Amino acid sequence: MQVIDPGPAARSRPELVAEIRAEIEASGRMTFARFMELALTHPQYGYYTATDAAPGFGGDFLTAPETHSMFGALLARQIAECWERLGRPAPFVVREFGAGTATLALTVLAGLRDESPDVLHALRYELSDVNDARLAEGLAHAEAAGFADTVARATDEPVVGVLLANELLDALPVHRLVVCGDELREAYVVWRDGWFAEEIGELSDPRLAEPLAGLPLVDGQRLEVSTAAAQWTETACRTLERGYAILIDYGYEAAERYDPVERRDGLLRTYWQHIAGDNPYDRVGLQDITAHVDFSAVQRAAERAECDILGLTTQAHFVAGLGADELLMRMQQTAEPLEYIRARETLMHLLDPRGLGRFRVLIAGRGVERDPPLRGLAFTWP
Repeated sequence: MQVIDPGPAARSRPELVAEIRAEIEASGRMTFARFMELALTHPQYGYYTATDAAPGFGGDFLTAPETHSMFGALLARQIAECWERLGRPAPFVVREFGAGTATLALTVLAGLRDESPDVLHALRYELSDVNDARLAEGLAHAEAAGFADTVARATDEPVVGVLLANELLDALPVHRLVVCGDELREAYVVWRDGWFAEEIGELSDPRLAEPLAGLPLVDGQRLEVSTAAAQWTETACRTLERGYAILIDYGYEAAERYDPVERRDGLLRTYWQHIAGDNPYDRVGLQDITAHVDFSAVQRAAERAECDILGLTTQAHFVAGLGADELLMRMQQTAEPLEYIRARETLMHLLDPRGLGRFRVLIAGRGVERDPPLRGLAFTWP
């Protein structure tokens, strides 16, 4: 029996498709960055913002905090060290961006409660997220866990403490570029033959070429450039009065990110029910769209905000520096057997250079000493 594909329209959120189509028809064409912004964060119908948004363990992808509480416990160690290095300020603010339902926040707070309870007395843990309903759910979870007096909605006030973003930058909009001969061109989104299609044109902003200056690009190569990630980093870092910014995501520095041999077709990916794809025009509003982060551009953005780059490492080296092996050995003595097995499997994923271990951890700081390095920056690579 032949199975007939109903097509992408039947698999997409129709209200969102209609709104994007209307904007394209009014303007003639749309940058992919704008398409991605609407697909992910339209106020009513975006993948992250709709009432039925499905990121996370029960949805379309899995982040490190959702694998096991060990990740949060290790991050708590880094946060506690930051507090000590800052002179034990009170209040001490941890502002987490893309906090969702507070999965990471609660594991960090539990880790602090177990190992560094003095930090909790000074701590204000702020949650920020584009989805108000998920944020409210996170605040409710914090209250139920006994942290109602510690956790609050994020403000835009200057921070003495830590800015934290785990897997946030990869979901910020990207422009899609194409190398045509010796010229950089941009791939736009148009409406053609009843669905979204691509049209190549001049760059929407000549500054899109700046992160690629001096790199060995080849004809036909496709690239993604995120001005949004750089702008977000600069804006966030400007709120740091004194302290640290810890940015965790998958990506590379520019030369590796835009390698014309290994990554000729770019690094835009989609995720639906834990299945990776590369067609952003399918399941519009119902699948995640991401792109690997250009950490060279992110570092420059932090520096424009007058922050110092303290280090860039892999997540594997980050958790190793924070004593992941010692924490696991302790759990072997105290945890139930199944819990210990889960923790051990999680640590294997965090250390795997082909999996979560390949993520990058960038730490920037303002008004802090570079030496000695923070524990999470104790190891370097390769």
